[in-house]
Amino acid sequence: METEKPVKPVEDAGEKESSRYHPIRSLFLLDVLRDRDSRPAILWALSTLLVGTLFYHWVEGWSYLDALYFCVVSLATVGYGDLTPTTPIGRMFTIVYLINGIVILLALFDRIRIIRSERIRMLATRRKES
Repeated sequence: METEKPVKPVEDAGEKESSRYHPIRSLFLLDVLRDRDSRPAILWALSTLLVGTLFYHWVEGWSYLDALYFCVVSLATVGYGDLTPTTPIGRMFTIVYLINGIVILLALFDRIRIIRSERIRMLATRRKES
């Protein structure tokens, strides 16, 4: 009578691929872009930057680069002060833009945290099984 050996689950190529650390993918957020649940947060963040850039270009008369720079610096809560909105509508927009934009970026950062935490948890589980 033969005794059956326990069958080890076969890893597919996707599982084996995700079990290794890829610093370039992490640096350029490729791991987050591949996650379907993270795409809305990425699109919201990019559209926020686009709307802000276009608004400041049209209303304040800044170049596209200056407008994008102001949006990034402001949403990062750095605020160097080298560019400031001068029109009343520009200032009102900035108040609403920053409150909403910071919340949207926090949602994106939370998605990044979730993706990276899941990967770490998965790697730890595989190491325990090995």
